[in-house]
Parts: sequence; structure tokens; C-alpha cells
Amino acid sequence: MKKQLLSFKYALRGIWYTVKTESHMRFHIVIAFYVLLFSSFYNFTAAQQALLILLIAAVMACEALNTCIEEICNLTADRFEPIIKAAKDAAAGAVLILSAAAVVVGIIFFWNTTVIAHIFDFFAHNIFMLVFFTLSLILSVLFVLLGPIGIKAKFLRLKIKKLK
Repeated sequence: MKKQLLSFKYALRGIWYTVKTESHMRFHIVIAFYVLLFSSFYNFTAAQQALLILLIAAVMACEALNTCIEEICNLTADRFEPIIKAAKDAAAGAVLILSAAAVVVGIIFFWNTTVIAHIFDFFAHNIFMLVFFTLSLILSVLFVLLGPIGIKAKFLRLKIKKLK
């Protein structure tokens, strides 16, 4: 049992490393959040919901594998190597292919002008939710650009400046 718990610990550490170091992973997390948020406005079947979750997980898993390949390549080559570049490009291409497929599925699932109008109407009549949504967008941009550590450091610097 201890071995299995350690496996989870190491896996979570790997996910955390990818989130900390890769803005693309943070972007995927933000997109997943909004996909799941807006999916609540739709009457998706259980199969459609499952497909969305599987696509989200697949894109994030592919991004984690891409990070793994990049890190191994960086470790094995201390100078430019065409084969290393090809491996890194191919891994990034795999993420792009899967992400593009997920976007197409998203367009197919979410392109319903009636529901989109309902979403706009919902936010137009719920100012609190509109403010919350706007704040979430700002925090999402900061999360993608700075990462979890960068945001924490930035807020700590702001608190220190206020104390002085």
C-alpha cells in the first residue's frame, strides 16, 4: 500500500512541476475551467460530458508528456542537435494535434446561438456573476503568465511595499 501511495505522490509532483514550469499547461487548465463552467449552460448528454472530460484529460496528459520529452532532451544535449530539435518539435506537434481536435469538438458542442444568447443574458442580469467572471478572467491571465509561484511572489512583494 505504501508503494502505491508513493506512486501517487510522485505523479502529483510531476503534475505540479508541469503546472509550475509550463505556461501551456496553465493555459490548458484555464480553458478546462471555462469549458466546464460554460458546459453547465448546455444540456449535454452523459456521453458528451464524458467526452469533454476525456479530451481535457488527454490534452493535459499530452502536455505533461511533452514536458517530459523536453526535459529529457535538455538533459541529454548541451548543444544544438537536429535530432533533439525534431523530437521536441514532434512532441509539441502531438499536443497541437490533440488540442486542435479538442477545439473542433468544442466548437461542435458549444456553437448554439440560443444558448450563447442565454449566457450573455445571464451575465447581463446578474451583475455579481459578471464581476466574478471578469475577476476570474483577470486571475486566469495572471495564472497563465506568471504561474502559481509567480503570482504568490508578486502578491508578497505588494504586501511588503504596503508595509514600508
